[in-house]
Amino acid sequence: MTTTATEDPRERPGAGHPARDRVSTPGASGSSGTSGAPAASGAALAVLPGVLASALAWTDAHRTRFALPDDVLEPHTQVNATLKPLGELAQLGSTIRRATAPGTPEHELAGDLVTYAWEQLHEGALLLELLRAEPFAAYPYEIYAAFAGYGLRHEGFEALARPLTATRAWAHTEQHANRQLGLVNSERRVGVLTHTDAGGVLSRTWLGGLSEPWMFEGPSGYALTHTVFHLTDWGRMPDRVPERIDGYLRTWLPAWADGCLESGQWDLTGELLAVAASLPGPAPGELLDAVWPVLADVQHPTGCVPETGAPVQDPAPDPYPFIDCYHSTLVTAFAAALSLRSLRGTGERGETGGAAPGRERHTP
Repeated sequence: MTTTATEDPRERPGAGHPARDRVSTPGASGSSGTSGAPAASGAALAVLPGVLASALAWTDAHRTRFALPDDVLEPHTQVNATLKPLGELAQLGSTIRRATAPGTPEHELAGDLVTYAWEQLHEGALLLELLRAEPFAAYPYEIYAAFAGYGLRHEGFEALARPLTATRAWAHTEQHANRQLGLVNSERRVGVLTHTDAGGVLSRTWLGGLSEPWMFEGPSGYALTHTVFHLTDWGRMPDRVPERIDGYLRTWLPAWADGCLESGQWDLTGELLAVAASLPGPAPGELLDAVWPVLADVQHPTGCVPETGAPVQDPAPDPYPFIDCYHSTLVTAFAAALSLRSLRGTGERGETGGAAPGRERHTP
């Protein structure tokens, strides 16, 4: 994906509506808005509650599609089609619950989805079996950390993980910087010593290096968004974003979001909106007002959102294959919950939740 439009912007969802026009590239001041006129005040708040409720309702209606197969522990089972979606359901569901007000339907439903994911993993026992089978793999630990940060723990898993995460191999696993930052955040959630310093890892990421903004494309975009998610513990600790990165993101998020809208990259658009709502200080209201109504137009009446491409007009209950919309729908709900919290100034921010904060160290 590049920020070059792949379709006529006049033909994309929302075109022609004043509050849904494309986002402008920031000028010298770095402020965001819409082309030709400011975004309508409150445009995001007008659509966000419905977007969040609809996306969660679709996810709930399709929760059995996240169920693990009986052969999930067999070597031939594809992790990306089984454990990865379930882990994403747990991660984004737990974040949505923390970002929403207790007693609301969205808060309760998000909690139910996390509980369902935990039950699928036999309350952590299945992750213990995975760790025994693949002690060199990080993904069982990262999935477990999503639950540990929520307060769901398995004593046997942690007993085995403790010596494994103290090995030289664990500290020197070769991976991209943003993935390593994710591992550091997982260690923080579990409450153990981190294997390296988060600041040093951040400086090696595409975002941490303040890369030239015109070099933004699909892989760097997802690396950027996940750098912010891991740095802020999925939007819970915005104050972890350094001032220089905060300013860089506030300046360039409008242009990047504009490119994603024009090229129909709805999944990445949602992740960029979640990043915008994870920044410290005031919410970037003009950006949220400009982009959210467009994404709301893309959302199907059933609540699902396609990852890419022109949205279909099919009224069928399942207009897209599950694999082509589950992640973008979860991301839309996640970004909507964070955006509502950011715009309203409500919800949990800066608290550690169920896990004790991990102490950081640098492993030589």
